[in-house]
Amino acid sequence: MAQSVAVAPRINSAEGLSTLTPESQWGLVWRRFRKHKLAVVSTVLLLIVFIMSLLATWIAPFAVDHQNTAPTERFALPMSREIGTGRIHIAGTDEIGRDNFTRLLYGARVSLTVAIMVATLSTAIGMVVGALAGYYRGIIDTALMRFLDFIASIPSLTLLLILTAVLLQDPKLLPYPKWLLNGMTVLLGFDYARGADSSRSVLTLILILTLFGWTTTARLMRGMVLSIREREYVEASRALGTGSSRIILNHVVPNSLAPIIVDFTQALAGAFSTEVVISFLGFGVQEPIPTWGNMMKIAEGNIFDQGWMALCFGLPILVCSLAFNFIGDGLRDALDPRLKM
Repeated sequence: MAQSVAVAPRINSAEGLSTLTPESQWGLVWRRFRKHKLAVVSTVLLLIVFIMSLLATWIAPFAVDHQNTAPTERFALPMSREIGTGRIHIAGTDEIGRDNFTRLLYGARVSLTVAIMVATLSTAIGMVVGALAGYYRGIIDTALMRFLDFIASIPSLTLLLILTAVLLQDPKLLPYPKWLLNGMTVLLGFDYARGADSSRSVLTLILILTLFGWTTTARLMRGMVLSIREREYVEASRALGTGSSRIILNHVVPNSLAPIIVDFTQALAGAFSTEVVISFLGFGVQEPIPTWGNMMKIAEGNIFDQGWMALCFGLPILVCSLAFNFIGDGLRDALDPRLKM
């Protein structure tokens, strides 16, 4: 009796072979991230806000320093027209006739730039400190972790307010290079007549926030490195004579990126909120340079008479804060290897 033999089908076409190509790691992450609808919408929304802030010079209906001191133009309601020009105040005007929508666009450029730079610098410092502490251990680990504990034990908000107030009073305490001040002036669209002072205040705020913002990333990175350094491929590289710096750069850091990326989005949200709070309290970037924090300060001073201003200024802050958190949630779900989506 003849016995049947199952023969696996051959795939000769290039199209058939392409279907067997395994999905890359980042392709899998992107597919998972797309399933988190709120994270995708939040990403698109933040990109739109950031691009609009960069293009504020061309899309803003008024100049950033434009003001109309006519009594009818003070606290003009949203969607009202300016007398004489007929241009629309989309979000109304403030107490001296400045267009709120224009200032929101320029303020977004300052607030988001501070958040991005602080989160980037804090994450980079935290990764370096955590990688060195976790890989070398011993006295290096002890020294770095005790310094981290010291920084983390300081009441950060109180010290932030004190340092900001002191350092912004005397420019000689932090003599920034002229090229750095000019670069920040161009990036944020400041008027060169007062650009140096405004750029100095933004750079000082970035420096202070970075000083206290790297500790969480360092702890997270250290924990990841302590686990990864004991893996077989790291032991094999060490046995082959590979230097510690190459092992850290080629094996340890790439395999630690998943939680660090999620932590970066949380650092963005934290830096954004802290900048808004400090400027709202009057210790950050000062008028007439607009940020969302000092604009909320104006709204707070007129909240009983012009309550709509708090909504115009507070709603963008709320939306962007929620967007940062939703993106973090989406990345956490997409990068979690325990989830099968």
